[in-house]
Amino acid sequence: MIDGVFGLASRLYDLRFEKSEEIEKYHPEVQVYEVYRAEKFMAVLYLDFHPRSTKRSGAWMTEFRDQHYDAEGRDVCPWVSLVMNFTPPTPEQPSLLTVDEVNTFLHEFGHALNGMLSEVRYATLSGTHSPRDFVELPSQLNENWLTEPEFLNTFARHYQTGEPIPEEYVTQLKNLNRFMAGYLCVRQLSFGYLDMMWHTMPAADVDDILRLERSIFDTVEVLPVVPGACMSTAFSHLFSGGYAAGYYGYKWAEMLEADAFALFKETGVMNHDTAQRYLETILSKGGSVDAMEMFVNFRGREPKIDALLERDGLL
Repeated sequence: MIDGVFGLASRLYDLRFEKSEEIEKYHPEVQVYEVYRAEKFMAVLYLDFHPRSTKRSGAWMTEFRDQHYDAEGRDVCPWVSLVMNFTPPTPEQPSLLTVDEVNTFLHEFGHALNGMLSEVRYATLSGTHSPRDFVELPSQLNENWLTEPEFLNTFARHYQTGEPIPEEYVTQLKNLNRFMAGYLCVRQLSFGYLDMMWHTMPAADVDDILRLERSIFDTVEVLPVVPGACMSTAFSHLFSGGYAAGYYGYKWAEMLEADAFALFKETGVMNHDTAQRYLETILSKGGSVDAMEMFVNFRGREPKIDALLERDGLL
């Protein structure tokens, strides 16, 4: 799987990954790679895959050092870390990832590409330091290759027999991505609407939390209410982790990445020229250019919702 993800980045962005045993790591299980583009040293990449007692759950990308230019004008490379909690190996078999875990790997690696390929002056504008409603474009865009044969055929083989993944399985995966797409769409909208309500309502108007929450959810929910449930007191992203007043960004970024990937589909999902254009206009810019300007520079126009609706079977 590592070879598959690295291979995708190599074909699209001319990257080379060299495993290092010399660079210090924070845990013995961590794998460290030096990342090159052509002959230029771009980044140090740390991969931390499996759960352990001292590790929190979930998956995320972080940077120990952001790319920037120092006072002497030298390009300082980033140190990027991907932390996951994937299915660990056992004495009987290797670590066999689920489809969701592979998707998570691609997602977080999209963030990593944003960090590793950054070429800006200031650390505060490099890599993933872009607006909340734009930062998930590179991560969610990278997920699209999950069901593309040109990607799967490079690594997706049975670990015992070597048999390539059957075409009907890939078709099922694509169909599964459309299952309950309408519900998942309005569910995501409900989170964004609720988030915006709490961050725009005057504190003096806050009285009955459940009533206010229902005033939002009743406009979009399609399933019956569960008595006693209160999203506002359970959803940490409403006020923490940098998501406050920005949770709508996941849906907006989903629309952006669907429209962006439509260009890859038009030109070929492994089209090198399209990938280079994406690298030059978006991946390398971080937050140094206005987000809409970056998208227009890549796509040639402002975003449209059609690609997202078509992908989800809603058009």
